[in-house]
Amino acid sequence: MTTLFINIKELVQVRDKSVDKVSGKDMSALPTIKNAFLLIENEIILDFGSMEKLGITKADTIIDVTGKLILPTWCDSHTHLVFADTREEEFVNRINGLSYEQIAQKGGGILNSAKKLQNKPEDELYNDAALRLSNLIKTGTGAIEIKSGYGLTLESELKMLRVVKRLKENFPLPMKATFLGAHALPNLFKQKREAYIKLIIDEMLPAIAAQKLADYIDVFCEKGYYSPEETNQILKAGLQYGLIPKIHVNQFNAIGGVKVGVDNNALSVDHLEVLTDEDLVYLRNSQTMPVSLPSCSFFLGIPYTNARRIIDANLPMALASDYNPGSSPSGNMNFVVSLASIKMKMTPEEAINAATINGAYALNLSHKVGSISKGKLANFIITKPIKSYSYIPYSFTNNCIENIFLKGVKYY
Repeated sequence: MTTLFINIKELVQVRDKSVDKVSGKDMSALPTIKNAFLLIENEIILDFGSMEKLGITKADTIIDVTGKLILPTWCDSHTHLVFADTREEEFVNRINGLSYEQIAQKGGGILNSAKKLQNKPEDELYNDAALRLSNLIKTGTGAIEIKSGYGLTLESELKMLRVVKRLKENFPLPMKATFLGAHALPNLFKQKREAYIKLIIDEMLPAIAAQKLADYIDVFCEKGYYSPEETNQILKAGLQYGLIPKIHVNQFNAIGGVKVGVDNNALSVDHLEVLTDEDLVYLRNSQTMPVSLPSCSFFLGIPYTNARRIIDANLPMALASDYNPGSSPSGNMNFVVSLASIKMKMTPEEAINAATINGAYALNLSHKVGSISKGKLANFIITKPIKSYSYIPYSFTNNCIENIFLKGVKYY
């Protein structure tokens, strides 16, 4: 089955398949072809180029997209999509003056989500998560990572990861699962930190590995949560089971989490609202992707990741949504791209690169998605008629999307 898209106003993010990420000044370049065609066969991109170079091509279906842009779907490398309930009561508490940390100390935050999830049946969790994921795809997300971390018991962490496995089986987009048992310290272990870490290492990890439920391992390395030493211990245990680190660091404080991530060859270090000169040195000497989560900064009213500092240090950077019920109750990557330009002073080219090719790298999926490249999955967005790709970050909250294709099939 071949489908030919013709008269594309601009085909955005066209690259050789060998490019797995872009860094520093290269992030300001976004390769495009104006007045283009795109040919797909089944679920794969077969060819593309300018209309002038399109010869006589037979295709099963020809679609004219005059006036519209095509670009790869967003690659969201950091989400907490599986959760039991929303937390708008905490939203009101913050309006009334409480900080995120104060809410957590009162039993809110992650522990609030964990209590609710432990009591919710697995099928209900799946149905809720499936609806959220379907809605995210309609906003342009075509590859995603989903974490556990609202279970905090062996049974509930496994339940969350089984839900992610079902989502993988039932949705047509690449998906990665991350084990985040070290998201917070359960109340039962407040005076027994070592015992909970032992539970993670001796019981949770073997069970997850035996059932092949996770690709990555994460730890919330932050004051009041897990120290760099504890993070290192948990990551090394995960590596024994083949789980690659992807970790939360530097959301509120820089306590050495970036170094721990780099030392353990983390695929990414995520948040980075606080950043030191030493962190930049460690990142420059690594293959670890810095990931910014601007909608979390927007929602909590905390500083944004200093994107200019990262890019000017000749580093790559990815953007992700951090979709979760407490600090980023939106997974709309279009808004994330807008925030990156508006609040982090990233150019549209840098922001789109960060949300596509670099997001794919942070998922270890650069070989499959993140660019319009021959041989990659035909996962792409067709916009409504717009003037340019800069309109996407400019027109925040406007829906610029007309259609979403996943594996060559129209999803929306």
